[in-house]
Amino acid sequence: MLWQRYYRPKIIEEALHLLAAIPGAAILAGGTDLILDVQQGRRDPLAAAVDVTAIPDLQALEVRRGRLFIGAAVPLSRIAASPLVHEHARALAEAAGQMAGPQVRRVATLGGNVAHALPAADGAMALLALDAQAEVAGPQGRQQVALPALYRGPGRSALAPTELLVGFTLPLGGPGRASAFRRVMRPQGVALPILNCAVWLHREGERIVQVRIAVGPFGPVPRRAVAAESALCGHPLTAETVAQAVDALLREARFRTSLYRATQAYRRHLAGILLRDALRLAWERAGGA
Repeated sequence: MLWQRYYRPKIIEEALHLLAAIPGAAILAGGTDLILDVQQGRRDPLAAAVDVTAIPDLQALEVRRGRLFIGAAVPLSRIAASPLVHEHARALAEAAGQMAGPQVRRVATLGGNVAHALPAADGAMALLALDAQAEVAGPQGRQQVALPALYRGPGRSALAPTELLVGFTLPLGGPGRASAFRRVMRPQGVALPILNCAVWLHREGERIVQVRIAVGPFGPVPRRAVAAESALCGHPLTAETVAQAVDALLREARFRTSLYRATQAYRRHLAGILLRDALRLAWERAGGA
């Protein structure tokens, strides 16, 4: 048995009431991680599953108040195919289209990818590079939260059991601004990546005005590669500046060997390749190439 009781609220307030009233209740959206965790004994069966897929706000994908809003329960397949996401957040569309397999992408959600709090989560890396904020609802109302504040450690979300991840807001694209996402995975292609890299940049002519870089797994929680960003800001994208950014990235990174995916040395090797590729692609897109 996966859960003792099942609820499908239609509004956020109803979901919050259930989470507060039932000890051991948990959010269910795609369920691709949650159900496996219960089946494989990594967590106890739920006292109650609160299915949030019928709440309109969590299924929204639209421009709101000058920002792109993506509901936490929007499936990855819809994000990957969305013209809005391709226009304003290309790295996220690319990340969503490479996660898991086609069947899983039809039910797995962006909110679940973030809330599971894994340090190499593809969706989280893209959102970090795109400067996204999370919208969280709880007993004290709704608030905008910087994405890094959602994490406490590997697999440890900072979201309270009585809180609900509503969605994400991202800046809209504009002239000279573009992003890209690159990933290396095992041949079967449905597990966590060996390494991934998301880049957003703003260029004016031949100079990088601003850049954001996220690489995973970069450390115990998703975070940006700020030293590599500093090495690029204010400079043209040349072989020399990219090499300096790669060096800065490798000095800052805390890659480790994982039993089933890759050695630390291999990840360090891949990091330079993925960063160069993502920077080149974002640079070309920002220039209209």
